[in-house]
Amino acid sequence: MSGKNPASAPQAPPERTALLPKALPGRRWLLPSALAVELDPDRAGRSLRTGRPRRTARDWVVDFGFFLLAVGIGLLAADSLTGDPNTSHGLAVADQWLGALACAAVWLRRRWPLGLAVAMIPVGLLSTTSGGAGLVALFTLAVHRPFKYVGWVAGVSLALIPFYFWLRPDPDLPYLAALTLTTVLTGAVVGWGMFVRSKRQLLLSLRDRARRAETEAELRAEQAQQLAREAIAREMHDVLAHRLTLLSVHAGALEFRPDAPRNEVARAAGVIRESAHEALQDLREIIGVLRASERGDESGRPQPTLGAVEALVSESREAGMKVVLDNRVTDPAAVPASVGRTAYRIAQEGLTNARKHAPGAEVTVSVAGAPGDGVTISVSNPAPQGDVPPVPGSGQGLIGLTERATLAGGSLQHGAGSDGGFEVRAWLPWG
Repeated sequence: MSGKNPASAPQAPPERTALLPKALPGRRWLLPSALAVELDPDRAGRSLRTGRPRRTARDWVVDFGFFLLAVGIGLLAADSLTGDPNTSHGLAVADQWLGALACAAVWLRRRWPLGLAVAMIPVGLLSTTSGGAGLVALFTLAVHRPFKYVGWVAGVSLALIPFYFWLRPDPDLPYLAALTLTTVLTGAVVGWGMFVRSKRQLLLSLRDRARRAETEAELRAEQAQQLAREAIAREMHDVLAHRLTLLSVHAGALEFRPDAPRNEVARAAGVIRESAHEALQDLREIIGVLRASERGDESGRPQPTLGAVEALVSESREAGMKVVLDNRVTDPAAVPASVGRTAYRIAQEGLTNARKHAPGAEVTVSVAGAPGDGVTISVSNPAPQGDVPPVPGSGQGLIGLTERATLAGGSLQHGAGSDGGFEVRAWLPWG
């Protein structure tokens, strides 16, 4: 375990990439290299020789500061050894050499934090001047490794402190005072290191939360776009099905009645031309809606209302259908736009289905409602006379209408009547 680098832990997942350039562009030198590689593993520089992250400018400053701290504490300890009658000259020289090597080893603390901290335990027993390097190694271990390693190393160090001062008593302090001071200092160094580690982990967790929030916002935006596309697809079906059915009916009439009077042929051809023109206009509007939705602008989107049902019925009558309109809504303009639009689509789809499956039958469109009671709309027709030629269709129109009504807070039922006809009935909230 001692060979691990602080930055050799599993790299950050891809979602952390690009967080650092957005938050701290050009300021990676302010971060520790271990934290920089976690936040931005792709952009953090690595040494070509070792493959480990290069020290940032902050790392160099901190490492040099810790080296000076270890040297300063070592010099103070070396000065105390000169006046210690219990320490021989040879032991003092050996102590200082070990202290110098320990101070030099401080530069390896990022590479082997656990190994250095473990090695400093026996060195600290033999060398008083290595005390500063031992504290730096213990602090580094608390910053870069989990608490289980810190607890074992710090526990062994604290357990050996009484034995150390019994073996090498301090010439300036009593035994209990030296023991208490060293214990408090060791605990403070471990606590400081764990505090730094917790701050780094908090920063990473906050960045991960921000990234997840951004990802969730993007997913919600994509879902909203998908719902908008589905709504546009329903609009496309409802608008074009009505026009194309007119084309199919009149083209079929010309096909089966080639001997029809000239005025009827001209009239059917005129309806076909007008329906084709209107279908083309509808397609242009739909394309405009698609382009506007990409720009976030829906101002050009067609929005039929309940008042347009009368125009829809008139258009169907001009196409040769027998339609009876029973409109008992006194003020159609007061109906909410979403409710009116849904009611219009229900009437449009009902007339389209009646024209397809019951040609020649009289269709009844009933609309009633008031604020607080809701809007009720029904489209019914009796059984067709004779055989009806099959008309191609997707069969999704009524499914789409049911979904529309449900989304509007209402309900829709459809099915065959007792007389063999068919009825579509819906209720939509109003008020």
